[in-house]
Amino acid sequence: CPCVPTQGAMMDNRFATALVIACVLSLISTIYMAASIGTDFWYEYHTLSPAENVSEAGRSIWEEFVSKDADEKTYTDALFRCNGTVGLWRRCITVPKNSHWYSPPETDMTTNCISFSLSDQFAEKYIEPGNHNSGTDLNRTYLWRLQFLLPFVSIGLMCFGALIGLCACACRSLYPAIATGVLHFLAGLCTLGLVGCYVAGIELLHRKLPLPEDVKGEFGWSFCLACVSAPLQFMAAALFIWAARTNRKEFTLLKAYRVA
Repeated sequence: CPCVPTQGAMMDNRFATALVIACVLSLISTIYMAASIGTDFWYEYHTLSPAENVSEAGRSIWEEFVSKDADEKTYTDALFRCNGTVGLWRRCITVPKNSHWYSPPETDMTTNCISFSLSDQFAEKYIEPGNHNSGTDLNRTYLWRLQFLLPFVSIGLMCFGALIGLCACACRSLYPAIATGVLHFLAGLCTLGLVGCYVAGIELLHRKLPLPEDVKGEFGWSFCLACVSAPLQFMAAALFIWAARTNRKEFTLLKAYRVA
């Protein structure tokens, strides 16, 4: 974040306060985005009796869920039945610790996860999930790819903005704070786009694979962190740009007054 420099005259306390608040908001939004990307609770499925569901199907559910050949329908059905959670990088289900077919049902549950590979992130989505002959669903395909790429673009823009802020510190100038504000604004747009893409992707998926009657789905706290991060980025951008432009105008007027 930019330091509080001087430009021939002492900076007004308003600008210093605005920059400090903008830096704090930027830091919080970065932490929220990083936590959001790294956790697996973007969307959660709540099943009434996951242990019984797993016992009925035996250990085949877990084997199919972790299989490299598992298609979208296969792992989505497992998410429905086993209190699944989905993140940007991983999918998880809750199963009994001992789910062998010859064992009685257990109440001692454990959560197991498997990561999406890069090929999974860029794989095509089909009009009928699980049916490779149904044709490519372009909307869901590009929504999935965007929701994978946009958070990294957002964090990259904020980090680049912080680097420009450090350069402003070294140069003892407030003008580069405008660039920092613009980068934070673009980062906010990326985060907002990420949230929109994820919501649209989930809605389109559930139109293809409706939730069973005994399953409830809801957005998780990881998704909420991304939702909170976007307005924080916009507020930080507004403060950076306001402080830089207003201070520049006042400095120009002060300089003109001294010349006069």
